[in-house]
Amino acid sequence: MQFHHHGYVSGDPRIQPAAGVGINRPEDLPDEVDVLIVGSGPAGMLTAAQLSQFPNITTRIVERRDGRLAIGQADGIQARSVETFQAFGFAEEITAEAYRITEMCFWRPDPEDPSRIIRSGRALDDESGISEFPHLIVNQARVLDYFARVMAFAPTRMAPDYGFEFVGLEVDDAAEYPVTVTLLHTAGPEQGTERTVKAKYVVGSDGARSKVRSAIGCTLDGDKANHAWGVMDVLATTDFPDIRTKCAIQSSNGGSILLIPREGGHLFRMYVDLGVVPEDDNGAVRKTTIEQIIAKANGILAPYTLDVRNVAWHSVYEVGHRLTDRFDDVLPEDLGTRTPRVFITGDACHTHSAKAGQGMNVSMQDGFNIGWKLGHVLDGRSPQSLLSTYSAERQVVAKNLIDFDKEWSTLMAKRPEEFENPSDLEDFYVRTAEFPAGFMTEYTPSMLIAEPEHQDLAAGFPIGKRFKSALVRRVSDTNPLHLGHQARADGRWRIYVFADGAEAGAASPVTELAQWLENSPESPLAATPEGADRDAWFDVLVIYQQDHTGIDLNAVPAVFKPQVGPFQLTDLAKVYGVDPKADIFEERGLNRDGVIVVVRPDQYVANVLPLTATAELGEFFAPLLPARQPQH
Repeated sequence: MQFHHHGYVSGDPRIQPAAGVGINRPEDLPDEVDVLIVGSGPAGMLTAAQLSQFPNITTRIVERRDGRLAIGQADGIQARSVETFQAFGFAEEITAEAYRITEMCFWRPDPEDPSRIIRSGRALDDESGISEFPHLIVNQARVLDYFARVMAFAPTRMAPDYGFEFVGLEVDDAAEYPVTVTLLHTAGPEQGTERTVKAKYVVGSDGARSKVRSAIGCTLDGDKANHAWGVMDVLATTDFPDIRTKCAIQSSNGGSILLIPREGGHLFRMYVDLGVVPEDDNGAVRKTTIEQIIAKANGILAPYTLDVRNVAWHSVYEVGHRLTDRFDDVLPEDLGTRTPRVFITGDACHTHSAKAGQGMNVSMQDGFNIGWKLGHVLDGRSPQSLLSTYSAERQVVAKNLIDFDKEWSTLMAKRPEEFENPSDLEDFYVRTAEFPAGFMTEYTPSMLIAEPEHQDLAAGFPIGKRFKSALVRRVSDTNPLHLGHQARADGRWRIYVFADGAEAGAASPVTELAQWLENSPESPLAATPEGADRDAWFDVLVIYQQDHTGIDLNAVPAVFKPQVGPFQLTDLAKVYGVDPKADIFEERGLNRDGVIVVVRPDQYVANVLPLTATAELGEFFAPLLPARQPQH
């Protein structure tokens, strides 16, 4: 965390100075906004938190509830989400209060007495080291609280506008504020009355029954639900020995349980198999009582017993896998002729079972994806065509998620005797670990993702996949740090320059690249607005092959030491050497002749280039940036 560069800070350094629309921000919802987000779930709140970092963009997020969420249904936080929380500045805090999954236990009927269950296996949660971040369980409401704090501490001083329900919208592409949204007051003295808000863009994050989705003519299509589960968050006493360990439990007498310990040391969640739903059920299974769910759980757990003392929350749901064919308001016949004005995220465009722990996680990545893109377009950093990449990228991710979840939920619903091999469930969990952890997303070539022409120069940073961090040493203060953890969700592109073997400042490809970045009108840095800090749009970092003791900071080119803030202080935090205990060049398969790795604001690798490929670097960014402005 960097501060004091604008003057001495004696208070909480996380609270950024109010700026732009955050100065004297109106309490009441304005009549005109740049972005209107509908729904304050995980996708909506992350979108808002990202946009809150852009001081000149008016973003408001409306929610039909009259206040914060108290009890959230989602609770699984995959490692990719914790990585994202790191970018927003609260990974360490939320990890401290969460339950951490390190193993999963598997229970099956005892072959000698099938009326009893026995522990049949264990699996490490991340045996192959997919991520340095943990797999957590924490109430969705707390995730929303942390994003609300990010918004409140941001320059724009954002906060949700509670008590507004979405009614409908109309789009007029020719208008300055093309989307006219009708809202209904659901609380307060104006309850029951309607009002309109005009917006440049609308993001519908309003859940599986999304009215925004309906307003743009999208439908959720997919499988009819045919299997029901009871879910309960409870406090109980039990002699089941693995009650504080994640478990998949299969019984011989009907059904299975997915056990998820919750944060706090006592609470736990059980997904209890209620069986196949008959065709003529007509919703009867949803009337299953909590007493029936508890009785079913006791039957599956035999010979162990469960004495429930308190029920925090419970529900019954049927597994359905549904997906929209587009995530914005551009009809297939209009592709390429207009750019989208309305977007949908999260459950509004994809639904699936809860047992793979993906709903909140994938939804937040939807929000991360559209958030920075809206920020760049509205801030004048990128053309409107950038917004067409949102649906193209995220619809494929959702389709892959549904395919995975179908397989996982089908396995969970199988009876033990239906498995060819008793360890099939355990084997699937281990074999597919990278997907639920959130690291299988791989965006294909587009205006944002380059062809992998030079991928061999950085084998450990696959183009289209998220930037996988590794240890380095910051030269200025000698601290060992994870390189990726220094990247904040501040809307900036990152250009990582992994140096050749020459010393800092010596005649070398790195020195020539640095001069080009600093001075060439074709450099992406040339698009940075006059008067802004040199690193306002691009965070340019260098990682030398020497350790920190062999790097002379004074010899490092100026582009890696930009002048920042009103006092134009030199930022020394962008210069790194290798950590002798974990050389990043070895760890990530980086060519010793050096390599440029370009990373998007949402942490995905966009390009890999040789140090000498300045023309290609300029050509990659040219369609993503406004006309170049002269620097003085």
